[in-house]
Amino acid sequence: MGRGADAPEGSKEIDRQILALLNRRAELLAGAHAEGRADLMSQEERMLRELLADNPGPLRDEDAAAVFRELLSILRRLVADVEVSYLGPEASFTHQAAFRRFGSAARMVSCDSIPSVFRDVESGRSSFSVVPVENSTEGAVTYTLDLLVQSSVQICAEINLRISHCLMSEAPIEEVSAVYSHPQVFGQCREWISERLPHAELREVKSTADAAAKAKADGNAAIASRMASELYGLPILRESIEDNPDNSTRFLVLARDSPPPTGDDKTSICFALRDRAGALYDALHSFKKEDINLTMIQSRPSRMRNWDYIFFVDMEGHMQDDDVSRALSELAEGCVFLRVLGSYPRNDELL
Repeated sequence: MGRGADAPEGSKEIDRQILALLNRRAELLAGAHAEGRADLMSQEERMLRELLADNPGPLRDEDAAAVFRELLSILRRLVADVEVSYLGPEASFTHQAAFRRFGSAARMVSCDSIPSVFRDVESGRSSFSVVPVENSTEGAVTYTLDLLVQSSVQICAEINLRISHCLMSEAPIEEVSAVYSHPQVFGQCREWISERLPHAELREVKSTADAAAKAKADGNAAIASRMASELYGLPILRESIEDNPDNSTRFLVLARDSPPPTGDDKTSICFALRDRAGALYDALHSFKKEDINLTMIQSRPSRMRNWDYIFFVDMEGHMQDDDVSRALSELAEGCVFLRVLGSYPRNDELL
């Protein structure tokens, strides 16, 4: 027989080996859960990081990661159902972030507001919740920051999603007179809209998926994702209309507990200081003394008294690490309020 006839038989044997290994992997996952070992999500992130570091190709890292995330999603369902709440509706960017992190085997629960997403995980209705926290172009999602101050939930993971916007409509672009989208999306496409649709009315809605639904209903246009175009049957008129080609949004995964250290973690905190000269300098010096790298710092009005602020800080390290623990203890001495929002595996991967 020729070489062409040998290939299918060889492929079948490889497929049998893959199937056998998948079943063995499922047995190991069930055993880990039964023995109550360290948090599975942090284990998965560490495993993926180590696995991709040795990827010989030709599969690209992002493609291999997508395959393994979906595999882990299916295996996770063999142990227990995983419910994930997200800021909806379906096809929103938060939904896409949740889907890519947890895979198709997780049960997705759409929420119509960020407070509802928080309540789902606080009450135990969902195992995890996903909320947007920061966009590389438009900055912080302040509503999420404000709720983190008040809530008892913990950050257990982060997701960085590449954001690409499409103009979609059943009408040709020359006839577009009104465009629906979320206010932040209009901000991310400001220059493109000004140049290409200078006379269009911009109609703000609470999500890009809502934008697509409204455009479908009344014949106008929407700026939304490719997933929304497919879901609502709207033709894409223009792709990648965001002003910044590196546009991305960071999402937080919330749970009732933080995972244990992985060796490559981040910790997020928020705090308020006594009103005195040099208070913020002294607070940040706690981290300088321990040689802890701060990756983000920003402030928000406290909403309790005019001109009082709450500071949000992300740092490298886990709250159980000795240096982070010492820095937090010293920081607490000068604070009127301090809350550790969570420690979680650092993830710089763009999905």
